[in-house]
Amino acid sequence: MSKVCNFCGNAKFREKHVQYIYRHQGRFLVVNNVPCEACEYCGEQYFKAEVLKKIEEEFDDIHSGSKRASKEVTVPVEEFAEIQ
Repeated sequence: MSKVCNFCGNAKFREKHVQYIYRHQGRFLVVNNVPCEACEYCGEQYFKAEVLKKIEEEFDDIHSGSKRASKEVTVPVEEFAEIQ
């Protein structure tokens, strides 16, 4: 049985490395060069469970203070209603 994209139904995928943003309870972790398979038609991304588990563990380590991130960035935040 061949796999198909859950979003568009396409059956062609390409291995890529992408930026993944993990968010939990208002906190974020940006991870670069994450391996995934991407649908060649719509771009929907699929990640292996072990990859996502590693990201979750890294998030927990960083936000618990037991590890420092290699880089930190400041991100501006706006409410849409306030944008005129």
